[in-house]
Amino acid sequence: MESFPLSVQTTYQDLLEAHRLRAVADLGGTPFLKKAKDRRYWYVQQRIGGRVVDRYLGPDTSELRDRIDQAKSVTEDKRSFDRRCASMVAQLRAAGVPALDRDTGKLLNAMARVGTFRLGGTLVGTHAFRFYSAELGVRFPGSLGITSDVDIAAFENLKLVIDDKVAPTLADTFKALKLAPAPGLDRKKRPTRWAMADGGTTVDFLSPKMQEKKETILLEALGIYAQALPFLNFLIADPVPAVGLYRSGVLVQIPRPERYAVHKLIIASRRHTTVAAKAKKDLAQAQVLIGILSEDRPAELATAFENAMANGPAWRNAVKKTLKRQPELRAMVSELGVSGI
Repeated sequence: MESFPLSVQTTYQDLLEAHRLRAVADLGGTPFLKKAKDRRYWYVQQRIGGRVVDRYLGPDTSELRDRIDQAKSVTEDKRSFDRRCASMVAQLRAAGVPALDRDTGKLLNAMARVGTFRLGGTLVGTHAFRFYSAELGVRFPGSLGITSDVDIAAFENLKLVIDDKVAPTLADTFKALKLAPAPGLDRKKRPTRWAMADGGTTVDFLSPKMQEKKETILLEALGIYAQALPFLNFLIADPVPAVGLYRSGVLVQIPRPERYAVHKLIIASRRHTTVAAKAKKDLAQAQVLIGILSEDRPAELATAFENAMANGPAWRNAVKKTLKRQPELRAMVSELGVSGI
């Protein structure tokens, strides 16, 4: 697998850090802490018209504290910031780092502006996989990153800690982009999928299935319904920030690559035979990531496997079933020293 030059990897990290700092600075106001469920979370007060609203920043960590301190000294205006970041985006595109197509770029940019990713939304699926090329500094085979579907996942219980909502609503945002609710199986007609009328880009909202009877879940912070799916809680726990290459960059969050790789092994074993092509793509993406991570981040990859295997027999059986059919993958995972494989 070909690595990008160090200069390209450094440019991406500079772009990411610029966006993370700007995300705090742009909210303005004075940051303050709130307590919820025995943890503390940062907010910023903003005045909108005649009312004051609290905007969520994130959980109280030393990293976020440092970013809040740095944001106080940000003096660069929005136009200069956009020009500087657009230049870095152009350099990365020229170097071959995967960029967002126009429709996906417009969509993710609009969702980021209203707070989707700040309020817990995580980009998953093949679009998330494309981001790992920049995250890991490696050039991927182009055929593994082709899709027009955008998948966004979030935890339902974030409503217990996030006292904030997207604004404007995602429904209004999608309407402006000519996306409409797509027919689904929900008896109450609560849409979890939004699609362009011409059959182009679609957006699916997902959430971990924690209760057997619950198929459709309201994500209150996002103001949107989501389809409940098993094993998703493992995938989106502790996500990482990433920047999509569109215009001056789009700040999102994606699953940790080691969790994405293990999750792909799990769902590949559960794919119905009618979607064999998807299972094949799952395995191909998992193999690429495991090959890279077993060399560059073996401890993180081993921990991800151990966490998945500790979740119970259904998880262990799914991982083992896939690896049994993939000797090459099994050999790579065995070298990590994970017990029970």
